[in-house]
Amino acid sequence: MAITGTSEKSTGKIRYGMVGGGQGAFIGAVHRLAARMDDHYEFVAGALSANPEKAVASGRELGLADERIYSDYKVMAKTEARRKDGIEAVSIVTPNHMHFPVAKAFIEAGIHVICDKPLSLNLKEAKQLEALLKKHPKVIFALTHNYSGYPMIRHAKAMVESGQLGEIRLVQGEYPQDWLAEPLEKTGQKQAAWRTDPKRSGAGGCVGDIGTHTYQLATFVSGLKLEQLACELTSFVKGRLLDDNVQAMLRFKGGAKGAIWASQVAVGHENGLKLRVYGTKGGIEWVQADPNYLWFTPLGGNRTLITRGGAGAGAEAARVTRVPPGHPEGYLEGFANIYTEVAQAIKAARNGKKPPKGVEFPGIEDGVAGMAFIEACVKSAKANAKWVKV
Repeated sequence: MAITGTSEKSTGKIRYGMVGGGQGAFIGAVHRLAARMDDHYEFVAGALSANPEKAVASGRELGLADERIYSDYKVMAKTEARRKDGIEAVSIVTPNHMHFPVAKAFIEAGIHVICDKPLSLNLKEAKQLEALLKKHPKVIFALTHNYSGYPMIRHAKAMVESGQLGEIRLVQGEYPQDWLAEPLEKTGQKQAAWRTDPKRSGAGGCVGDIGTHTYQLATFVSGLKLEQLACELTSFVKGRLLDDNVQAMLRFKGGAKGAIWASQVAVGHENGLKLRVYGTKGGIEWVQADPNYLWFTPLGGNRTLITRGGAGAGAEAARVTRVPPGHPEGYLEGFANIYTEVAQAIKAARNGKKPPKGVEFPGIEDGVAGMAFIEACVKSAKANAKWVKV
């Protein structure tokens, strides 16, 4: 169990470490910037690479003390748990296949976990982590579905919960990209290489990488629970081992319907995440490329623009809003909102208290649901888009 000094106040910075995210890694830098944004964390240790030389070089480059630089995450977990000044939380930013073993090691050491998505390599591992967390109830676990941290997404969720949209009928999510329209993985590009490798990415390619983001966002805002899906997974690029295009139809409990399209071969799209939710009383639309705006159309009424920080935004959006309206907030801030919400939960836990009212972040349930979604998509696709239960 990680030891926290008895004199430490709940407002003190959280000592955290990182596994993965060394030199040349994109997402590691994103997580470190997000953790720094609201000044809740202090980065003190890391196993930034399994290669000892690269681990040391990466750690020194980021200002870590040599004795807090590791090349073995298991050694890091055990060593940091024994230190009086050891880390309280760890960020896991490795390729997918390492999420499970790394998370397991730190949960067993009593260290809070902030893990990049998807949760694991498969649903079996996800459920094992869920069971392990029940044995370690003091460990806080967060999954960085960063788009759920956007202020207008929080406002959209609140609108659904308050009944402004009425009974939800339809949920449409799409996430087109074009960066894998050619066999980039064959050039040695690191990000493409592991994302298209079943041994490191899992059974899903595009569906696991960005399809899970779309699915989590759809269920987060709508509050709906998936019951069945029919999915077609396609590998358009010749020789690619995993899917690069996803088309799924969804049936939710209660009768609502939905659809998800995610693609990494949609030429002309950089990062086109979009969510639309329609109910009996109105509909909403949000586009990640312009995240400070949420469109709301009441049935029979005019289309209305709600802005982040503006008069129409509610308390749920306000608690994760940093700057005045008209000043763009976006991708990094979404991650930072997750980190800040987790920080508030950790600081409350230091004193044996529950998180403040309104604190919310994706957790183990989202991770298990995401893996169930991936496996159901793969199963359906193999059966020629047959409807399968989730």
